[in-house]
Amino acid sequence: MDRRPHRPSTAHTDLGDAFFDVVSPAQFPARILRHRNQRWAERTGLGDLGGEAWLDHFAGFTPIPGSLEQPLALRYHGHQFRSYNSDLGDGRGFLFAQLHDLDDGRLLDLATKGSGTTPWSRAGDGRLTLKGGVREVLATAMLEALGVDTSKSFSLIETGESLHRGDEPSPTRSAVLVRLSHSHIRIGTFQRLAYLRDTASLARLVDHAVRIYLPQCWRDDPAARAEAFFAEVVARVARTGAAWMTAGFVHGVLNTDNINITGESFDYGPWRFLATYDPEFTAAYFDHSGLYAYGRQPEALMWNLSRLAGCLLPLAEKPALEAALATFEPALHEAFAECIATRLGVSSAGTAADQALGRAWFTFLLESQAPFGQAFFDWAGGLASEARAAASPDAAAYDHESFAPVRTALAGRSATIDLTHPHFVQSRPPTLLIEDVEALWAPIAAQDDWSLFHAKLDAIEAMRVAMTRANPVAKADPIA
Repeated sequence: MDRRPHRPSTAHTDLGDAFFDVVSPAQFPARILRHRNQRWAERTGLGDLGGEAWLDHFAGFTPIPGSLEQPLALRYHGHQFRSYNSDLGDGRGFLFAQLHDLDDGRLLDLATKGSGTTPWSRAGDGRLTLKGGVREVLATAMLEALGVDTSKSFSLIETGESLHRGDEPSPTRSAVLVRLSHSHIRIGTFQRLAYLRDTASLARLVDHAVRIYLPQCWRDDPAARAEAFFAEVVARVARTGAAWMTAGFVHGVLNTDNINITGESFDYGPWRFLATYDPEFTAAYFDHSGLYAYGRQPEALMWNLSRLAGCLLPLAEKPALEAALATFEPALHEAFAECIATRLGVSSAGTAADQALGRAWFTFLLESQAPFGQAFFDWAGGLASEARAAASPDAAAYDHESFAPVRTALAGRSATIDLTHPHFVQSRPPTLLIEDVEALWAPIAAQDDWSLFHAKLDAIEAMRVAMTRANPVAKADPIA
């Protein structure tokens, strides 16, 4: 158990009250702990919290000592499916606390979903369904295991209310989620200030973002500072996009208010993982045009970054912003090369060779339609896993002619993961396809049976440890 004390912060209040609204949390009729992320609790100095104290902080929202005294609903605008909306902001959540990561010193936010109404609720009830919370816990766990820089689901507490929703059988159960993320400053935060033509506040926001989150971008000249800031955001968002593609992940709602400046993937709604490689696969049932389809996610990120560049025009030189934006595609390809070697658990052979491996791999996935996650699992460790892949339930896929270039690209690469880990003894890896989520939700809905949920989290955690060669760590506590 980690005994280091937490290191609180109130950094977001430095921006001033024009950036947020002080709000009060909802009062819930019940508080039933469903998920506690003990590993990240220890990393933020909250690992010693007892059960009642945990519920008081993360369902009653008693302030964490030294951090924010009151919750803050953040103000922002955004493009939603490329239509500008100036009536956004935290409508069912707020920034609850800020703490430092005890391992690397980064400032981290604890923010909520389902914590009640705010001035930005737009006639909504400010609540979160329990199923929605379960889905976010699963998504963040899987993405972290696959090496994606993601928010972490810190706490999920069932709250005892009945909710009515159009996309779930209703009435349905309610919950409040607390997520941990490096920042909740979004592209939409900048868009709001540009919309208001508040250049002074825009400059203050850039300075705050650089000072707190991206100090390597500090330049004494304000224009150079804004330009360096933008270039760093471009690089981080490109890496996120590359990581999604190698994870086979479809975010579903890549609006500008869902892209933050530090690059973490966050705010999970109608997400999906690919069953097989399909560039046109969409996650959201309402994405009729396929705007945010799997294969269009890099394009969507580029479009969003262009909106941020436009916001920064009063502070920076246009040619410098355009030059930084032009680095997105090469940064994406470079990050993709790194991500493909990492997910396959093989040594890098240099950017060009790793990119060739990626092209060969995805050509194989497209032409063979091999199961996306299974193929990565079977060949984790490269040719060192050839015998294991030959025993796979989907071994026949590797006889497809399109796999020959993959073998060639894997030749000479060593495994960078521990293939003796029990994770690799099983025949199939954990997956989070839509049918997997529905299968583990069904016993929760019918009998309040959480065993499949906890088993899935345990399997995902084993995969995370195996793929990072980490020593075993405390996993999320199973709550009966």
